[in-house]
Amino acid sequence: MLTLLIASLSIICLNFLPRWNWISLFYSFSIITFLSINLLNNQTQTWNNVSINLGSDNLSTPLIILSCWLAPLCFMSNNIIKNENQNAQNTFLFLISFITTFLILTFSSLNVLSFFICFEATLIPTLILITRLGANVERLQAGLYFLFYTLFGSLPLLISLLIINNNHLNLNFSLSPPMNEQIPLNIINIWWIITIIAFLVKMPIYGFHLWLPKAHVEAPIAGSMILAAILLKLGGYGLIRLNLFFLNTNNINSILIIFCCWGTLITSIICLRQTDLKALIAYSSVGHMSLTASGIFLFNNWSVSGALMLMIAHGLVSSALFALANILYERTHTRNISITRGFKTITVLLPIWWIIACVANLGLPPLPNLIGEIIIISGLLGWNLWLIPILGLATVFGAVYSLSIFQNTNTQKNLNLSNKYQTINPREHLLIILHFAPLIFIILNPSPCFI
Repeated sequence: MLTLLIASLSIICLNFLPRWNWISLFYSFSIITFLSINLLNNQTQTWNNVSINLGSDNLSTPLIILSCWLAPLCFMSNNIIKNENQNAQNTFLFLISFITTFLILTFSSLNVLSFFICFEATLIPTLILITRLGANVERLQAGLYFLFYTLFGSLPLLISLLIINNNHLNLNFSLSPPMNEQIPLNIINIWWIITIIAFLVKMPIYGFHLWLPKAHVEAPIAGSMILAAILLKLGGYGLIRLNLFFLNTNNINSILIIFCCWGTLITSIICLRQTDLKALIAYSSVGHMSLTASGIFLFNNWSVSGALMLMIAHGLVSSALFALANILYERTHTRNISITRGFKTITVLLPIWWIIACVANLGLPPLPNLIGEIIIISGLLGWNLWLIPILGLATVFGAVYSLSIFQNTNTQKNLNLSNKYQTINPREHLLIILHFAPLIFIILNPSPCFI
């Protein structure tokens, strides 16, 4: 773990070297990825401390590995590396390195305050990715949405952490006692809501999600991949960790579970009406994260394990979907689904990657998305059987929009057969394969993704 942190911090410094290019950075992060996989050997039920404020356990280890795995894939995916503007290249490389390093620090923080600082440190580089390196006119508006939604939730969280420190005189995750039982139940419920607003925005669940589709649509492909694969998982991770400080929040959690389940259904219906391919994938992320949040709010080992499995699987699959959408966009220069279609007649392998990504997104066995969804849904139905129609319809609509993505992009007649599309190059095939490869290992041995 210490080697991983030192290596990631050193890469940020190496970005300032004049001849340090993206190929060298790609290989450096690939080494860090293989170093992170060694954390699985130390995966235990308790914390594996590196220092007083840093460590890892069986919740943070899979998320650290996911962050390290996707960093080199962001370098492979982005067309900024082909840009002749050296400043744009250097900015992009530095931002990805910075975000990845602070993600590792966030997931390995033992102290709540250091967790909050690293959690917020990812805000500015992500904002620069959207506003400076995005390709579309509305990127400034998308950045404004992202900034104010995030800041709106962060201030109550900071105030809550200061109050927790007053109450506990301790902000360590591994030593956190529950709240004083003399505090009235209504106060604890309000306090809990104030604390988790930042995480609900970051996930985001339905109702706190309006910034996400705009951010995804306007961001470059690397920004979309990092947002979907890792930054959304910070919200779920924070919910699980901060619950350690609170007791007797069952009443408010029941309301949140129903709200999240309802949000999953509504988001699935919204996906059916989308014409923008990236916006459709972004709204599907909102639906999956709402289901994940409902599993987390049950707060038992079974549902939290399912939430962690779904977060890991969704991170890989959603990132692959954005990468595939970018491959089509670079050739057609449009994200409109009614125009971007008929690629089955143009290329052979690309429809195979699309069908794998789409069936993984809808949760076809034996893919990890299904494992996570079944565990969460079984926990929710064990909590209340009245959720059957909501979750059942959400699952059906999820299958419909996932298969419609494949049908619209591949099986219909291409409108521009006269155009000569650039062939899919080996780098893009390797990018998609590296997204799907971890899914095979999770299918063979899903235990590292369980708490």
